[in-house]
Amino acid sequence: MSLQTDLTMKKSSKFYSVTKSFKTAKLSTLISAAILSTTLALTSTPALANWPFQVDNQEMPSLAPMLEKVTPAVVSISVVGTHKAPQQNIPEAFKFFFGNRGQGQAQERQFRGLGSGVIIDSDKGYIVTNNHVIANADEIMITLKDGRQLEAKKLGSDAKSDIALLQVEAKNLHEIKLADSDGLRVGDFTVAIGSPFGLGQTVTSGIVSALGRSNLNIEQYEDFIQTDAAINSGNSGGALVNLRGELIGINTAIIGPNGGNVGIGFAIPSNMMNNLVKQLIEFGEVHRGVLGVSGRSVNSEIAKAMELETSQGSFIEQVMPDSAADEAGIKAGDVIVAMNGKAIKSFFELRAKIGSIGANQKVKLTIIRDGDTKEFTVKLKQDQGATIAAASIHPMLDGAKMTNDNKQQVIVVEQVTDGSPAQMAGLHKGDLITGVNRTRIKDLAQLRDYLKDKTGDVFALNIVRDKNSQYIMIR
Repeated sequence: MSLQTDLTMKKSSKFYSVTKSFKTAKLSTLISAAILSTTLALTSTPALANWPFQVDNQEMPSLAPMLEKVTPAVVSISVVGTHKAPQQNIPEAFKFFFGNRGQGQAQERQFRGLGSGVIIDSDKGYIVTNNHVIANADEIMITLKDGRQLEAKKLGSDAKSDIALLQVEAKNLHEIKLADSDGLRVGDFTVAIGSPFGLGQTVTSGIVSALGRSNLNIEQYEDFIQTDAAINSGNSGGALVNLRGELIGINTAIIGPNGGNVGIGFAIPSNMMNNLVKQLIEFGEVHRGVLGVSGRSVNSEIAKAMELETSQGSFIEQVMPDSAADEAGIKAGDVIVAMNGKAIKSFFELRAKIGSIGANQKVKLTIIRDGDTKEFTVKLKQDQGATIAAASIHPMLDGAKMTNDNKQQVIVVEQVTDGSPAQMAGLHKGDLITGVNRTRIKDLAQLRDYLKDKTGDVFALNIVRDKNSQYIMIR
């Protein structure tokens, strides 16, 4: 099924923090990344289910004992922000999710959104949610199950995987233990916990319907757990747990014709989330590792043409020169069938798993080459071409979309938002940033390091525009 993101809805409204929508080319369905509720993945081991009460002297099963321990770690999130870009071409049926129905096109408008989150560290107050829940929020409020309301600060986020990390200061918090999501099986029980439609904390149950769902065009890095536990608007960022009460995923998206649940929901695996959160804690952003290959998923045609004994895996079509894969000895024509001992079924799964692992980390890849199975240890390199939020480098660069040009060793300004601080500072689309205060700057990392703790200073940004070098003074 080919799914295409409705970019107009996604980019033109800050109410994207309440839901995302997607159109499908073959089915009239809608993928809503509505604020999804906590999905608790229930493992199917009978010994883990409690039997706490009797009816007519017969013991009856219940999830209540497990939920009594877990639900205090799932929070409700409310956000307030100001939407700067005008809304355009939003179908009437979806305006409920985006708010402010009946109003004309506004340059600035306030929005409110609801979502869910999961406490993963009670001592430090770390809360994980979806990036789309808190994107562009000016104020983030957390409501605990016991009724306490706390203001949260954003520590970092990754739009490409839709993960965000918040922090609150409070005592007597409860946290959820993380499970190894790589150990999930189709058929394992799941429980979703969250606050759908602002009703308050709600629990639903189901099973793992599928694993490794990708190529849905919901996020850039996809390796979703699919579940039939009921998930609706307001549940995004909630927990998917197993019968032990361990976190197996963060609820992110659903497929539904009217934005409601039809039994097809998606959650980001806990292992993927944990890898990303560790980087957000350390760096405030994701230092994504890259393998340096292009390829496609193995199918029956490729298996027949290449005389492969497997019909699953990641077929490598090209290895980039001087990449991590090249230095490890991986070649075009290789088929990657496992990473760190875990089976890889498709190229999209490989891309998502590699993309959640930080730069300079080592991974073991199992490869089939000429009928023989080989193992390679690869040290991932950092994604130098990744776009970094300019506002995280300096407030006056907010509104500029910038990337590294490794060939020219300059920073390219790809886009500048109208009315943004970057535009007021004088940056234009197409500018090449080459230095600061007579110091040569080759990439975004160097720019960030140079401008660190220089918020109140005046600096001269050296740019090249239309082949002419000039300086822009920025405070």
